[in-house]
Amino acid sequence: MNYELLQYAFFRNAMAGVALISVACAVIGVYVVTRRMTFIAGGITHTCFGGLGLGYFMGWNPLVTAAAFAVAGSLGVDAMSRGRVRRDSAIAVVWALGMALGILFVFLTPGYVPELNSFLFGNVLNITRADIWIFAAFAVLAVALYAVFGKVIMAVSFDEDFARTRHLPVRLINMVMMVMVSVCIVLTIKMIGVMLLMSLISLPQLVAERLTRSYSRMMLLSGIVSLIGCFGGLWLSVLIDVPASAVIVILLTAFYGMALLKK
Repeated sequence: MNYELLQYAFFRNAMAGVALISVACAVIGVYVVTRRMTFIAGGITHTCFGGLGLGYFMGWNPLVTAAAFAVAGSLGVDAMSRGRVRRDSAIAVVWALGMALGILFVFLTPGYVPELNSFLFGNVLNITRADIWIFAAFAVLAVALYAVFGKVIMAVSFDEDFARTRHLPVRLINMVMMVMVSVCIVLTIKMIGVMLLMSLISLPQLVAERLTRSYSRMMLLSGIVSLIGCFGGLWLSVLIDVPASAVIVILLTAFYGMALLKK
């Protein structure tokens, strides 16, 4: 292993960034997987593209507008699904609308958008010190949320109807967690891109789900799997000179394939 890479600030930033986002995704991703909401994570992911396009068109910070679109999309799905619209139909609407708006705004933006490929396909080596502080703050917030409301979140995750009979704030928990999922997705855009970020919020958790049924152990195992996949993918990508995001996803998919062999 080439430890000389650690002398470079960009590589150290990448290592710290993937470590922090792995912790955040482990905490948030378990909720997504246990609620069988992986598809909605994909819908929010593609809704972000509309926010990215608007940010570039207006000259604003694209991550801020992407976050706004993600939160609005997730709350919109939740609101529509409580009415007469099926959840999968609501997801399809925000998914398609977000992508369409993103394409429209990017087309209308004068000149070439140089950073767009970074958000679409990701470049973990572009993580900055400021990104690390943002990742750290979100990871602390996610862990603190589970430390305080973990039992309520677990009850809603596993059996929403039972949680209602116990007079738990199901609707509030759903809204808060949807916002957390949206923010988590936006924060990972810069690391692995819109096209691939679903991997960190689903694949490690699916691996952990095959190995244990304990909620807390799922979070721990998914964090470990995510760290191994991210660190391994990062080192391999630099050594063979290919995009880190692709290698990370391939490794995580391989881990899930091995987990499927467990009887």
